[in-house]
Amino acid sequence: MDDKIRNEAQEWKGKAKEQMGDMTDDERMQAEGKSEEMSGKAKNMGEKAKDKASEMGQKAKDAMNM
Repeated sequence: MDDKIRNEAQEWKGKAKEQMGDMTDDERMQAEGKSEEMSGKAKNMGEKAKDKASEMGQKAKDAMNM
């Protein structure tokens, strides 16, 4: 759960940084913000995939024990 919160925070921090770059016409800040946002999104997707795989594994295990 902590990883999900951390990843979500990274995503929002990146969005804020990108918007700050937009407002100040700072292309470097825009790029850094977009990079942080995408990194957070990718990590969240990885966490979701890991959770789904674990869930499917548990279902398969339960089905074999029936």
